Amino acid sequence: MYEKMWGAEPFWGLGYDWDPDWVLTDRQKGLRETLITLCEQEMRANAKRSDDELLFPRRNLELLGEHGFLALCVPEEWGGLGENHVAYAMAAETIARYGCASTAMCWIMHMGAVAALMLRPTPELVDKYVRRLGSGLIGTISYSDPETGSHFWYPVSSRAERRNGGYRINKKASWTTSGGFADFYVLQTTSPDFTGYDDLSVFVVDKEHCEAEPSLWDALGMRGNQSGAVSFTDVEVPGTQRVGPEGDGAFSNDEAVDPSFLIGSSACWNGLAIGAVDIAKRHTTRKRHVDVGMRVADYPTIQDYVGQAVMETNASRMFVYSVAQALDEATENNTKKLEPGERARSRFLHWAWQIKFVAAQNAGNVVDAMLHACGGSGYKRDMELERYLRDAKAGWVMGPTNEVLRQFVGKAVLLGFESLDYWNQSYNRRVVENEVNKLDAAAKRELAERLLAEAAKAEAEEPGSS
Repeated sequence: MYEKMWGAEPFWGLGYDWDPDWVLTDRQKGLRETLITLCEQEMRANAKRSDDELLFPRRNLELLGEHGFLALCVPEEWGGLGENHVAYAMAAETIARYGCASTAMCWIMHMGAVAALMLRPTPELVDKYVRRLGSGLIGTISYSDPETGSHFWYPVSSRAERRNGGYRINKKASWTTSGGFADFYVLQTTSPDFTGYDDLSVFVVDKEHCEAEPSLWDALGMRGNQSGAVSFTDVEVPGTQRVGPEGDGAFSNDEAVDPSFLIGSSACWNGLAIGAVDIAKRHTTRKRHVDVGMRVADYPTIQDYVGQAVMETNASRMFVYSVAQALDEATENNTKKLEPGERARSRFLHWAWQIKFVAAQNAGNVVDAMLHACGGSGYKRDMELERYLRDAKAGWVMGPTNEVLRQFVGKAVLLGFESLDYWNQSYNRRVVENEVNKLDAAAKRELAERLLAEAAKAEAEEPGSS
């Protein structure tokens, strides 16, 4: 196996013996080499500046654009590299591991926006956005809501109205990576004829309509990704800015945006975890205790820390690559055009939930363990480990939070997928009947009268009622 290099010198972390290279094509290995070179030459140094100064990593994103990575999964005929989900996971992991986690997360959100456009490409969207990615156009997704937090699939504070052949958009988002810096924003709102929270629509809006205060962003980690609140107020867009048909938002979320985010973010957490092991190897193999004639790496306890971290991180890495391979198979290597309602990636969404939970949990555990392995030296900023530790802590709380995901999986296993009801379409009959049974006769009558009145009002407002 060829040697991993860091500039003109051998890489100081884990070599290729510890990377699952059998999942990559030769071309993908070449793309990884390009990314490692960019990280060594500039991106890793820029990461420190982004962290110190709360600086949006535009230069790093420009570098990715110059080498085609902003259009990694775009077909070659539209100016992209034509790559698949495995390549996407590899790139996200590599950028976070060797370069800058804030850059990785901005790029992942950009890739989510591109995935939404590629699910429903039109000549207008392709010409205005997709073909221009090679010139450095940066996008992001804005799906969160200040009223529902990490339940980003439930956009209460949004609406779209038909206006002058196009739409008037109102959207508030509590968290939007690259907010105020991205060139275009893919938004999810309620549909014009809103009938329930699976009735959502997707639009793309340009940066001049984004209201943001990026100067307010100041976080524990991921300090360069500018993930703050944004809003779009009474923005009028032509019909060509709608992504897919009206009401396609829920499907678009499950088929494009969510799988893209979960694959990319999981790979990012894996990159941070194995990157922390790289740093620990560099320190513990160089640091000597002259009183006993041993390096830190010679202590069995340190070997135990590192051995467990590598095994558990590689298990998480292989889990992510395995799900990425499943998505590639379902989409004919990311080339299949899906019609509205046709499922491919969404069939594996419950697996994507699992990889995000596992990767985020593992990253948090590994960075803690590597801090212990490096001792007091790891606590100092110049060793970089503390930045990896702070960045990795974002994994657990980034929506869908790990609390949400483990309940999704546990509930689906025990009660069936229909019990999740994250589009708020069904009610828990057992709970309702149990609560009603607590009421006395008068309270039951009062409740019944109120429900009958509400039902009569809803019937009167239904289309076609007179």
